[in-house]
Amino acid sequence: MKNPLPRWRGFNLLELFSTYRKDGAETRPAVPPAFRETDFQWIADWGFDFVRLPMSYHFWSDPERWLELDEPILESIDAAVELGRRHGLHVSLNLHRAPGYCVNPPEEPKNLWQDDEALVASCHHWGTFAKRYRGISSERLSFDLLNEPPRVSEKMSRADHERVIRALVAAIRSEDPDRLIIADGLNYGNEAIPEIADLGVAQSCRAYLPFGISHYRAHWVKGDAFPDPVWPGGDHFGRTVHRTDLEKHYREWAALFEKGVGVHCGEGGCYHLTPHAVFLDWFRDVLEILKSLGIGHALWNFRGPFGILDSGRGDVAYDDWHGHRLDRKLLDLLRTY
Repeated sequence: MKNPLPRWRGFNLLELFSTYRKDGAETRPAVPPAFRETDFQWIADWGFDFVRLPMSYHFWSDPERWLELDEPILESIDAAVELGRRHGLHVSLNLHRAPGYCVNPPEEPKNLWQDDEALVASCHHWGTFAKRYRGISSERLSFDLLNEPPRVSEKMSRADHERVIRALVAAIRSEDPDRLIIADGLNYGNEAIPEIADLGVAQSCRAYLPFGISHYRAHWVKGDAFPDPVWPGGDHFGRTVHRTDLEKHYREWAALFEKGVGVHCGEGGCYHLTPHAVFLDWFRDVLEILKSLGIGHALWNFRGPFGILDSGRGDVAYDDWHGHRLDRKLLDLLRTY
């Protein structure tokens, strides 16, 4: 069956991604971070049609006043939505840090999956966005509810997760019944969620398999312990992964099409310390498989250590692009698929 979602292709833009520095200290800027129009322009000029905006609610609120949202920060999100319209890009808003949950440290003071106060706050934030953007077509704008819910544990059962997702969807639809909604897969975006297929929301997978290639020497996941990456035969926490494993993995996601559920790969790519040749060989297989299934993708990120601009890779012959260092081989690969 055909994917109900368009095969959007693009990038993650990180202006509102995190208020935390590498040393763990939180810093909120006095001036709202501005999304760059050149990013939107270049993405469109290169033939892509999608940007995902992973955002931390700490930019516009905090756990001491969860129900209060700072208007100047919301206006910076308005500006990004408008840049998407201006340059013909679909914009997907994502709560990377929501009241009560973030995949990245530090942990939130309350647990979204089990605490009613955190769930009320998260519903309030999404309800605010739904009301704010009511009337903008879902062809232009979607809501990606929560970045990478964890694996099932004592902190979150599948029933906990389903209850939260249904509540967030209800909060959005109470303000905007027609908004396109996307739910990231369980186990950090790697496991489809058939139990919410009746909700009429799309789902988002990841392109980080095997982790030993995508996150080699990435400090936040202790990637220094990973073996030197190779492809085929990449390491995924002690398991060897080949193209056939990737094909099986993404076919499981494509099985959602039969339930009327669309699928998009909201994040994927490779940290800049993986050898470039290994990265490109692996990612070519990933992109070929996704294209064969009709599943779109968004590179993490556009500018930065996973990106096509200013990645800091030491083994790339960069082009100069308006003062940025452009990974032309990666750009060409992405444009091919």
